[in-house]
Amino acid sequence: MFHEVVDDGATGAADDSAGGDEGDSEVTAAVLLASFGTLVSEAAEEAGRNTLLDEAGLSEATATAAVDGDVAGVTVADGASVLALTTDREADAIVAELRDHLLIGMATAVLDVDTIAASIDADLTGQEVQQALEGRTAMTLGQLAEIMAVIERRKR
Repeated sequence: MFHEVVDDGATGAADDSAGGDEGDSEVTAAVLLASFGTLVSEAAEEAGRNTLLDEAGLSEATATAAVDGDVAGVTVADGASVLALTTDREADAIVAELRDHLLIGMATAVLDVDTIAASIDADLTGQEVQQALEGRTAMTLGQLAEIMAVIERRKR
């Protein structure tokens, strides 16, 4: 689900305010994060606040962030829990599919975790990026956007 936003056209091409000279297909972390915010907030609104709290098990703060689309600090697992409420997919399956997509993207782009860590603004080491990709530590949607943008730009 989260990885599908790239396939659905989440690039910086429509955002001329940045004034960059990058190509029309430039994938940016900001645009990906905005797309994640839209995806999660639409699912959160459809599910309703009580469902977010009761069925997804989100905290009040996370539920508010999900509804508002302010998802930079929301974990991938919590975001997947919100999406699972309105789809026929389980949250664990959404996360597993995302991890597979990221790892395949890294192989396609010939990227290692140290290169990704050096290329993102998030304060993560290569080891921390690897742990996040493997699910051994929580990854936020903000971190995901940065990591995914590096992978997608390198694949092109």
